[in-house]
Amino acid sequence: MNEMFVEGINIVVIAVVVFGFISVNALVLVYAERKISAFIQRRLGPMHVGPFGLLQTIADAIKLLGKEQIIPQNANKFLFCLAPLLAFFPALLLFMVMPFAPNLIIRDLNIGLLYLFSFASIEVIAIFMAGWSSNNKYSLLGAMRSVAQVISYEVPLLLSALSLILMIGSMKMTDIVAYQESVWLIFLQPVAFIIFMISGLAETNRAPFDLPEAESELVAGFLTEYSGMRYALFFLAEYTNVFLLSCIGTTLFLGGWYGPFADGLHWFLIKVYALVFVIIWIRWTFPRLRPDQLMNFCWKILTPIAIINLLITATLIKL
Repeated sequence: MNEMFVEGINIVVIAVVVFGFISVNALVLVYAERKISAFIQRRLGPMHVGPFGLLQTIADAIKLLGKEQIIPQNANKFLFCLAPLLAFFPALLLFMVMPFAPNLIIRDLNIGLLYLFSFASIEVIAIFMAGWSSNNKYSLLGAMRSVAQVISYEVPLLLSALSLILMIGSMKMTDIVAYQESVWLIFLQPVAFIIFMISGLAETNRAPFDLPEAESELVAGFLTEYSGMRYALFFLAEYTNVFLLSCIGTTLFLGGWYGPFADGLHWFLIKVYALVFVIIWIRWTFPRLRPDQLMNFCWKILTPIAIINLLITATLIKL
């Protein structure tokens, strides 16, 4: 009984620490995106609230906390309120198997990579719930777009990861990192890395694949009827998913915690935030795709290339 109690306390402490990190990290990423996008577009970005505008995202968060929680009259109230929580909850679970450093991983599962992809797919259920329960045509169209997009781009995403599994022979996250002690997998599987990052952008609904929230067509997509903290939870989930995508990309292709010297957490975070910078850079550089271009690019270009890359990998391993 005492061991169970201690285990329960440990889980609660870990959940609180992870939630605190996710919240602070999201504030940092929002500020970073606003400053980077301003630099790309020759603007200043946040600069008035606090030194260099550092307190702007905190002010925005406080404003969202104080806003009225509005629920449409004909909405399905239970699902409408549940969707933001379901969008954010998987992010907490994904941190459980992330290898930040040699001795900094909560659970080193034998099926860690399968665990990651399984829980990462839950967010699309939350987005569909949000769109359908809002009883709004813009929301429903945005949700349906998201379902089609995520289901489609999961195929090349998993195929790119499967190429690595064939080489390593394990889905354990620490085994994947240990395999890259001498050479990073981005040099052995550059095609898989490109496919993984493009598919990951589509999975997280980031531009140029942000069709579920296309404001020029759908007002705000599945977010149209949301306000206040419920709206903030979706944004918190989005930026956390961007961070997690960068974490997974670092683990699979960039050697995890390995660096030129003094391996550890600092190298992992440097690589992660470098990928986050690239993701932000892409968002503010390329225009949004049309829905037909989005699906054609997935099924006619990315998926065939991923299959060919997988077949070549399997052939070379067999030889």
